[in-house]
Amino acid sequence: MWQEEITDDLDLLVSVLPPKLTASLKRMNREQDLLEVVLDLGRLPEARFTDQEAGLDDSEVTEEEIEYVVSRIGDFGEDNRAGIERTLHRISAIRNRKGKIVGLTCRVGRAVYGTIDIIRDIVESGKSILLLGRPGVGKTTMLREVARVLGDVKRVVIVDTSNEIGGDGDIPHPAIGKARRMQVPTPVLQHEVMIEAVENHMPEVIIIDEIGRELEATAARTIAERGVQLVATAHGNTLDNLMMNPTLADLVGGIQAVTLSDEEARRRGTQKTVLERRAPPTFDVVVEIQGFYHLAVRHDVAEAADAILRGRELPVELRYRDESGEVHTETALLPKEGREPSAVEVAEPLAPLRVYPYGVNQNYLGRASEELGLPVEVVKRLGQADIMLTLKSYYRKRPRAIVDAERRGIPVYVLRSNTLRQIKSSLAEVFGVEKRVDPFALALQETQEAIREVLAGARSVELSPQKAYVRRKQHEMAREANLVSRSRGKEPRRRVKIYQNEEG
Repeated sequence: MWQEEITDDLDLLVSVLPPKLTASLKRMNREQDLLEVVLDLGRLPEARFTDQEAGLDDSEVTEEEIEYVVSRIGDFGEDNRAGIERTLHRISAIRNRKGKIVGLTCRVGRAVYGTIDIIRDIVESGKSILLLGRPGVGKTTMLREVARVLGDVKRVVIVDTSNEIGGDGDIPHPAIGKARRMQVPTPVLQHEVMIEAVENHMPEVIIIDEIGRELEATAARTIAERGVQLVATAHGNTLDNLMMNPTLADLVGGIQAVTLSDEEARRRGTQKTVLERRAPPTFDVVVEIQGFYHLAVRHDVAEAADAILRGRELPVELRYRDESGEVHTETALLPKEGREPSAVEVAEPLAPLRVYPYGVNQNYLGRASEELGLPVEVVKRLGQADIMLTLKSYYRKRPRAIVDAERRGIPVYVLRSNTLRQIKSSLAEVFGVEKRVDPFALALQETQEAIREVLAGARSVELSPQKAYVRRKQHEMAREANLVSRSRGKEPRRRVKIYQNEEG
């Protein structure tokens, strides 16, 4: 019968706490379920267990009690984390504006032997694996076990940024087995140590906890291209989440906007501007850790990423362990999370909408309705219309047609500019399907249209307000077209304006 073996050296963590808190914890007699102890200056101390939180004392935490703990542990690094030598426990500090420690999170570190049995076949296949999951779900615990298992048969090097995998001190915790451990002086240098590990120590496997920066994602790609197996964790619960993160999207190949021909767009049944994967993924397999004994495995990251970008549901392999320890495997469709599909999805046929365009580009109106798959009929007389579509510049002048529409009770939708994206957004709103349209793809399409206008002679074109990561992509597209771009305004109305070169 399968059984986990857990080693936590809990007495060493409890011993650094003030004596009255140590006594309180021992009275509770719940060491197996303890996750962390939280001490915040001026607040009641508390213990956090797997199923609840409990107070440890009736008096507030004092400066002396915080100093008591700090004096009994290792030094804090630039990431405000410290440890206890040759254990896996982690103590994280909260500082005030002057740098003084005013809070501590003392987290229990456990070595759990047997956690990777559920994915052992994947680990031993030689493929690069990316582990995803929420904080506290067991990513680092699993990573540590991977290092121990592979260390028996391969040359394994751990890049241990916060000493969470191998523990504090110069001698690593026995839980990593024969794997070697490289410590990182400061978190911002993690990418350099990753490359150094490959160049200096000839590993067959490199293990990394928490890839979170663009330089680290680039270093991971460099390592994978050299034929070294990577096993790493990254921020994000699912592959969908990861692909929405512009910093880490490169781990699964990166995302770029591509303009399709009319024929190809019709064949695919999508908009002309779609998102596609830019390059092969760094990792072969993604494991989404949904719970301690529940996983979703995507064996082909390239295929999974392409399916997500095209709005298709792709079955994933679910693995879980029952109470007896037996591992079960099944294939199922997971609900979409994060990114919505690029094309509009309509459950039932929509009623045709008769639109009277006033000053609006009718070619764009036709394209917008076709690409979104919406039943729009353009009418020539106001009396036949369900709605009027006009521009802000026209609406301000209050011409007779607009006054007549309002007098007849015909809804008037006002566009900020005469662009395909603006028309699409307005139609999506009218039909009630705006949440089903990919805003990122629409923003990039608007950018391409603006670039074409400026290259055709317009002195400048101002785009719609966007979030920072979208603006960054818009600036990049302008540079590639040899144009100048600047961000204007304040959040949340900050937007990009694209100019001809002479205006730069």
